[in-house]
Amino acid sequence: MSLTQFRVDDGPHVMDGLRLLAQDGNDCVEAFIGRKVMDVWADSIEHGGGRQSLFRDQYNALGRLNLAALQRIVSAKYQRGAVFNRQHPFVEVLFSDIADSGEALDLSQLVRETLPPAFHRMA
Repeated sequence: MSLTQFRVDDGPHVMDGLRLLAQDGNDCVEAFIGRKVMDVWADSIEHGGGRQSLFRDQYNALGRLNLAALQRIVSAKYQRGAVFNRQHPFVEVLFSDIADSGEALDLSQLVRETLPPAFHRMA
């Protein structure tokens, strides 16, 4: 069965990353992409050198902009079943899942805020 009503959870939660919700018939499915996974995915495209972590509003916006690609990634992992998803129906998306999917992340609307010099890492 395919996932429907796929959406970014903009509500308050304590998870450090992008939380996605969907339906499998009457069952609620939760998917999660950790902030660090989102950072690596964005950095692999930007090649900006100085890594700057994404903030919640940024990865939520990226999630909404890339919802179709994320739905394909989550659906593919979800459909592999409980053998591949230890916490089924919860789906944790790893960077390897993203890389294996070949999906591209659209960063066209990502706005990076300039950090004050005190926050830049020393090399």
